Amino acid sequence: MKGFYTVILLVMSNTFMTVAWYGHLKLKTMSRFENITLIAVILISWGIAFFEYSLQVPANRIGFRENGGPFSLIELKVIQEVISILVFTAFTLIVFKNEQFRFNHIIGFFFLILAVYFIFKK
Repeated sequence: MKGFYTVILLVMSNTFMTVAWYGHLKLKTMSRFENITLIAVILISWGIAFFEYSLQVPANRIGFRENGGPFSLIELKVIQEVISILVFTAFTLIVFKNEQFRFNHIIGFFFLILAVYFIFKK
């Protein structure tokens, strides 16, 4: 069950992270935020990132083997990176309609899946 909670918290965390890191790139297209300063964008992103850390830190504490969780530190990092790529891809395709998902991206994801396989192989 701790593994499940870890993954759910990491998905939620990465959703906030992706919005904080890349969501501001869409602000220029919104009339309300058309003339927002870089400092304001940074502060907004930090505010969003607070929620990312509020989920990511418990996810790693719950999931880490030395805290009673099922994952080694390396496994946690690989899980986080794969979730990050998946969340980023979904975000990009939903929010940035002009971005294209190409065959080389699919091949890259295939290699990420292979990485997960080899990291978890006993």
